[in-house]
Amino acid sequence: MHSVLESREKSVTAEELIARARALVPVLASRAAQAERDRAVPKETIADLQAAGLFQVLQPRRWGGHEMDLGVVNEIQMTLGEGCMSTAWIFAVLAVEPFLVAICDDRMGQDVYGADTSTLVSGTSAGGPDNKVTQVEDGFRVTGRWRFASGSGHASWTFLGNCFVANEKGPPDSWRLLLPRADYKIIDTWNVTGLRATGSYDIVVEDAFVPAYRGIKQVELYNCRGPGQAINTGPLYRVPFGQVFAMSVSTPVIGGLQAMLDAFLAYGARRVARGIGPTAMDPVAQLLCSETAIVIDELKTTFHKNAKLLTGYAERGETPPLKERMAMKFQVSFAVERASLLATRIFKASGASGIYTDHSAFGRLLNDINAGRQHVNNQYEPAGRNLGRVMLGGDEAENKDTFL
Repeated sequence: MHSVLESREKSVTAEELIARARALVPVLASRAAQAERDRAVPKETIADLQAAGLFQVLQPRRWGGHEMDLGVVNEIQMTLGEGCMSTAWIFAVLAVEPFLVAICDDRMGQDVYGADTSTLVSGTSAGGPDNKVTQVEDGFRVTGRWRFASGSGHASWTFLGNCFVANEKGPPDSWRLLLPRADYKIIDTWNVTGLRATGSYDIVVEDAFVPAYRGIKQVELYNCRGPGQAINTGPLYRVPFGQVFAMSVSTPVIGGLQAMLDAFLAYGARRVARGIGPTAMDPVAQLLCSETAIVIDELKTTFHKNAKLLTGYAERGETPPLKERMAMKFQVSFAVERASLLATRIFKASGASGIYTDHSAFGRLLNDINAGRQHVNNQYEPAGRNLGRVMLGGDEAENKDTFL
C-alpha cells in the first residue's frame, strides 16, 4: 500500500506542470470544434491530462498528488482555456475536488485513492427543491436530483452539495456528501449553447446510504476547518474552499478570452474590410486589441496576487478576514463579467466572416465565455453588493455567502 500512496513524481516542479499544460494547448485547440459537436471532451484528452499529471495538482502528496499552491492551478486552468474552454472547465472542476477530499475525514481519501491515486471525483451543488436527505444512524439516506455535474462522465465518485439536513436547533444544515459511481445515475440533459463539451449532466440518486465520514458541513468549509487537516497538514488545505472553488470556475474564462484575442490577431493580420481597409488600420480594432491584452494581464495579476495572499494567511495559520474574502469573491466574478464584455466586442469586430464555423472559433469562444459567466459563482452583482454593504458600514455577521 505504501507504494500506492507515494507521489508518482516527487520532483515535479510547478514550472514543469505549467509547461505540460502549455504543450497541450494546440492539441486541445485541434479537438475543440469536434468536442463541441460531440458534446463531450474526448477520452483522449482526459488521458492526456492524466498522463501529464495535471489532475493531481491539488491532491495531497501522500495520495500521489503534487500539493501545489493556488497560483499553479490557476495558471494551468487559464492555459488550458486557451486551447479549449470546455476542457479547462472540466479540468478545473475535477482538479479542485481532491482539495475537498483532503480536508474531509481521511477514510474518504482511503476510499477514493486507496487502490488508484489517479481516480477522478466530480461535484455539483445544484440540488433540486424536492431532494430528501435524512440523517440516520452512522450516516445519511439520500434521494434527489442534482444538475450541472461537469465532467461527471469521467469520474468514479461525485460530491453532492446543498444536501440539506434537518436541524432541531435552527435552519437545516447544508452538507456535501460523497457518493461512488454505483450509487447514482447520470442523465444526459446537456443541450446548451456554450461549454457544450463539458458534459455537465444531471445526477439522480435513489435512496442511497452515505456513511457519515463521507460528508462535511458547508459551514465547516466556510470556517476553514475539516478533520483531514490533522493529517494533510500542508498550508494549502487551510485555504478557504470557497475561494479555491470560485477561482476554479472563473480562470477558464480568462484563458478563453486570450484564445479569442489570439484568434482575432491572426484573423486581422490578413483581413481587409469593406470601407475600412486592413484591420491593422482600423482604429476600433487597434484599441480593442490593446485594451483586451491589458485587461487580461490585469486580471491574471489580480488572480495571482489573491492566490499569494491566501497562501500567506494559510502559512501563518490564519483565516483571511471576511471583508478581504468578500473582495476576492467580487474580483473573480467581476473578472468574468469584464471578459464577457470584451469577448462580445471582439466577436462584433470580426465582422460577417467571423460567424463562420469552418475557419473561425469566434462564435464558439463567445458562447463558452458567456456560458461560464452564467455560473452562480460568476454572478458579480450579489458579490459586489455583499462587499459594498460592509464597506458602507454593514455588519459582517449578516453575510449569507458561505462560498467565501
